[in-house]
Amino acid sequence: MTENPGFLLTVLAFVLVIGPLVFVHELGHYIAGRIFGVKAETFSIGFGGTIAGWHDKRGTHWKLGWLPLGGYVRFAGDMGAASQPTAEWLALPPEERAKTFQAKPLWQRSIIVAAGAIVNFLFAILILGSFAYLEGVPRTPPVIAMVAEGSAADRAGMKEGDRILSISGRSIGDFEDIYRIVRFSPIEPMQIAIDRGGNRLSVDVTPGVLVERDRFGNEYRMGQLGIGKPPAVYDDIGLLEAPLVGAERTWGIVRLMVDTLGQVVTGRRSVKELGGPLKIAQVSGEAAMMGWESLIGFIALVSINLGFINLLPVPMLDGGHLFFYAIEAIRRKPVPVEAQEWAYRGGFALLVSLMLLVTFNDLTSFGLWQKLGGLIG
Repeated sequence: MTENPGFLLTVLAFVLVIGPLVFVHELGHYIAGRIFGVKAETFSIGFGGTIAGWHDKRGTHWKLGWLPLGGYVRFAGDMGAASQPTAEWLALPPEERAKTFQAKPLWQRSIIVAAGAIVNFLFAILILGSFAYLEGVPRTPPVIAMVAEGSAADRAGMKEGDRILSISGRSIGDFEDIYRIVRFSPIEPMQIAIDRGGNRLSVDVTPGVLVERDRFGNEYRMGQLGIGKPPAVYDDIGLLEAPLVGAERTWGIVRLMVDTLGQVVTGRRSVKELGGPLKIAQVSGEAAMMGWESLIGFIALVSINLGFINLLPVPMLDGGHLFFYAIEAIRRKPVPVEAQEWAYRGGFALLVSLMLLVTFNDLTSFGLWQKLGGLIG
């Protein structure tokens, strides 16, 4: 029998996941702007009508919107999709204009734009580093303890005692590295370098597919080599080493995201596997049911996702702004406003289309269309 976190817990957990991450992301923009002397006119968590709001002594309007699916910081002078100066900006007194976003040099504007994603990554590093400090770090050697008969590893000629050195060019430090790479690559050909009695060998392997079903009824297609691992070994780490481990784990997750995105773009992975806000809400509730540690770990994962997605070079996202700034740095002058406006329209259309796609996928995973079909039939 499957478990269900219920509607109220799902909504509460979703707010607990998204709310702090939006705040952290926008706080990164805000702090960077403050450092460079840019006035923040509005700091909003959520969209829509204002539930609560106040003005601080610097004139910033802090507000909480009723739709907690995003947020924004509006800096003085940041006008229009292309963030180009307007007649109103040019008419400002010099001392006021100096506090605007557009008055700052290109490198400062770039840091302000990138700061949101950077803080998301730092937040994840803090969480994952804390877990490593409290629980220890797995250091199980990447040595094959067993090869299942007829498995992908067996067909490739891998043997008990082989030490895995790398997978598709990625260095393997411990057995967990093997698991992290293979599980997200079902039926994905890969080349594995092994050490067998001091001799370096290379084998081509295509992992099999293991379909697992969790306590909530969700099914997952995972890659499987069919090898066993030796007894687990955990090492305690110091406080100074924890951030390094957190950064290493964060980078590993980013690489997996890049691989997954590449698989979707090239058609090796179905777009049906892409999820949106509804799926995040569902998993948030399930993670909350599994305990605080699971929920906090999920927050770290979503924080990395938020930072990664925002850095994609898509107009309307932070990465789109940075892309135009890079062109501006090369050309020594801004991209024409008309070109930026058209690009942002295209970026907006792309994001809306993607949102519709992932929402459709979410509803499909919930079985909505099957239920509707049953009612109609």
